[in-house]
Amino acid sequence: MLTTTLRFLGLTCLLLAPAWSQTPAPAPPAPQGGGLVEVNRIAATVNGQSITAKEVGVMLGPEINRLMAEFPRRGPEFDRQLMAAKDKVLNELIDRELIMSEFREREQKGAKLPDRVVEQELQRQIRELYNGDKQKLIDELAKARMSMASYRELTREKMIVQAMRQEKFKDAPPPVPSEIQAEYQIAKDALRDTTKDVLDYRKIFIPRVDAANPLASPETQLAQAEMVTEKLKAGEDFAELAAKYSADAFAAEGGLQTNVPRTDLSPEFAAILFSAEPGKILGPLEDPVGFTIARVERIDKGPAPPLSEVKELIDQRVRAKKTSERYDEWIKGLRRHAMIDIKLK
Repeated sequence: MLTTTLRFLGLTCLLLAPAWSQTPAPAPPAPQGGGLVEVNRIAATVNGQSITAKEVGVMLGPEINRLMAEFPRRGPEFDRQLMAAKDKVLNELIDRELIMSEFREREQKGAKLPDRVVEQELQRQIRELYNGDKQKLIDELAKARMSMASYRELTREKMIVQAMRQEKFKDAPPPVPSEIQAEYQIAKDALRDTTKDVLDYRKIFIPRVDAANPLASPETQLAQAEMVTEKLKAGEDFAELAAKYSADAFAAEGGLQTNVPRTDLSPEFAAILFSAEPGKILGPLEDPVGFTIARVERIDKGPAPPLSEVKELIDQRVRAKKTSERYDEWIKGLRRHAMIDIKLK
């Protein structure tokens, strides 16, 4: 029954993973153009139900922050990735509304998602997407002019949609042990306790404003950061360049910082560093106070949960893969019979 599926759904709802720098700071100014979301518009309507640009903006927030950090000059690749992320989020929200229309009929007969399950998912998001900092989530919601109550409802609906999918295809062949084990190997890294992640990395920090050089501007400082990055990529010594150019407190140590917990980094910077290949030069990366060039030396990831603790979730993932083609056909059918008007381009 759907009610049973909802009741035992657990932590299976994943939002866009965000991403950045060392200490919290005011958000960087929004880039001009590039398809950023205006929060006071209707993004789409589905059978007369509105999807707001506010909802799209909240879902996109972490990804926008990561892209702004990774692409200080914005440019075509920034625009391409941002538009792809926006289209993906908007289509997910349209599919959600199509499925929610079916759930509302069942809701009248008693189907529901327990509040405690939604709260567990919110806590997971705070822990994994915002490094355990609830205020960071609240700040992101404030940028999009969305209340915590509205975001909780958005999360509830996303979890209901997943439960509806599981219910729709409950006749899928049950996973065999080898499939469970194979999927666990794929998923366990994403399921690990990211709050226990630590790394060693080298950093060169060039401030946006140089108090010692009144002629310096953000543009010239970025140009200097790009010059240093090219020197590093050409093989020059990181420690020597850090000692010469970095305004960071670790410049004298060649920019080396060891055993840095993920939770000491802002989400955007953490997402970039912990997904990087050790030894690769990263940057320049931008935050509100300057530009960072980094090189990861070592990553020690937090522990993954044992299979026994996440077997139900892994089972759901295997079933979802087995029914993906049928799910796509189901959604296509719902779309064919729906009135969908996409307003956000």
